[in-house]
Amino acid sequence: MIRIILLCALLFASNVWADQLPIGYVKNITGDASITTNGDIIKARIGTPIYKNSVLNTRVKSRMGITLKDATVISLGPETEFAIDEYAYAPAQNKLKFGSRITKGSLNYVSGIIAKLHPEAVKVITPSGTIGVRGTQFAVKVK
Repeated sequence: MIRIILLCALLFASNVWADQLPIGYVKNITGDASITTNGDIIKARIGTPIYKNSVLNTRVKSRMGITLKDATVISLGPETEFAIDEYAYAPAQNKLKFGSRITKGSLNYVSGIIAKLHPEAVKVITPSGTIGVRGTQFAVKVK
């Protein structure tokens, strides 16, 4: 009985831990930017990890570039708020998903492996609609 309880606890802990693995990293930054994850706000620096459910913010005259595990590259312009709501990258298990939203500012998106293997799995929600990725690159500006 104790073995079963320990096994269940280990499986639960590994699932919780898996959700905490980084899905990408800050690759470049100019000016002042922050990343909020689970209510924790940290100053963005080169190498700062990005997680599922992170919200990325850039300030006036600031820019930030990130690269995700599937080689998606996203560049955020000044005064941008961008959230990564969903992310799954497990091609061997056919688990591919990238769901995000931009509420203000601008971004340039260059698709990675998720968009190449399963374009319908990529969405960027804006205040006026949803962008479905069918190509390799796009830019968006929200006022």
